[in-house]
Amino acid sequence: MPTTAFLTDSTVCIGCKACEVACKAWNEVPQDGYVWTGLSYDNTKALGHSTWRHVKFVEHEAVPGRGGHAAGQPTWSFSSDVCKHCEHAGCLDACPTGSIVRTEFGGVFVQPDICNGCGYCVVACPFGVIDRRPDDGRAFKCTFCYDRQKAGLTPACAQVCPTESIVFGDMADLRREASRRLDGLAARGVTDAVLYDAHEGSVGGTHALFIVRGDPVAYNLPPKPDVPSVYLRRAWRSAFVTAASLIGAALIAFAAQSHAH
Repeated sequence: MPTTAFLTDSTVCIGCKACEVACKAWNEVPQDGYVWTGLSYDNTKALGHSTWRHVKFVEHEAVPGRGGHAAGQPTWSFSSDVCKHCEHAGCLDACPTGSIVRTEFGGVFVQPDICNGCGYCVVACPFGVIDRRPDDGRAFKCTFCYDRQKAGLTPACAQVCPTESIVFGDMADLRREASRRLDGLAARGVTDAVLYDAHEGSVGGTHALFIVRGDPVAYNLPPKPDVPSVYLRRAWRSAFVTAASLIGAALIAFAAQSHAH
């Protein structure tokens, strides 16, 4: 079965938030208390327990070639964020109940009827995606529209995107599409567009690719995302070396004392 993924192209995102609405409507995600954040018109603020797709409003100073406003004036880039469905998922590693599983499509799926609300997955996600609902403590995030995929349908967010900023399909096909789009942007003089495809960190790649302009960090896309278990292994290794050194020193001291007697 082909490995599916999202390609999100921020260079054609218009910030309409149709993806957010479609995600909520299809998945019956509850409202999450829209408040005035002061972050432009971005009043959903971030991914969370009741925001599974989030359109970022990345504000920056306009520069020639980026459009929006005259140079020196503030402007926005838009990018629809989502769970990355990591190949090596920290949330899946941390889950003690088996609530989080890998589906046949490559996505990471949380089974809400098994989740016990422990929250281990929340701190294990290197992207800060998964979150607990305050009413019962259970964790929620993007399901990769698993139910729609099983029925041969496109995820709701990609289905409604009016500019094809969100594209869904086979991973290999999407990488080729990303390359084609980047070549097209370069031909039009857009030289700062890059593909974010997280292979350098310990997540081992993701099922969500992003085309952004400038530094991906501005879009909350870390350059080398790591799962916490990487640091845990290093800690245990250091502890083992330290313990072995202490045992070795104790044996040497004991042997020296025995020889003295």
